[in-house]
Amino acid sequence: MEKPTTIEQRLNAIEDQMAIQVVLNTFSNLADTKEIDQQVLLFTKDGIVESIAKGQAPTDLLGREQLKNAFSAFLANFHTVYHQNGQQTITLLGDHAEATSYCRVILVGKQNNKEMKTTLYTIYKDIFVKENGNWLIKHRTSNFVSSEVEEVK
Repeated sequence: MEKPTTIEQRLNAIEDQMAIQVVLNTFSNLADTKEIDQQVLLFTKDGIVESIAKGQAPTDLLGREQLKNAFSAFLANFHTVYHQNGQQTITLLGDHAEATSYCRVILVGKQNNKEMKTTLYTIYKDIFVKENGNWLIKHRTSNFVSSEVEEVK
């Protein structure tokens, strides 16, 4: 895609990038508060999430209902969920966009009657589409690069 040259094109590009950043940050905030019904609305109806952990083949989820069930089941294991979003890059491609986001996810819950903290170091690679003026995640690859588990003392 051509680089925007007019002021209007440049402002539209900035608005689109900011709107995508809002989606990325809202995803994390809603995970932290376990508002999964709202979180899945950030995806297209046929949105896909691929999860990769420890280099294993991806596990795929398709559509908002599968996303809701999987996210809810996973987060039910933890009483505290905390996302720390880091650097993000966003490339606009007309009514599509690609984004890469780095995130540290901290999860606290009981495991074997012990209070445990799991820290996940995650890279999200997203494909966005603009539908009815709103940016939505069409395809997310969640690469859980590394994790640490420790007892909370």
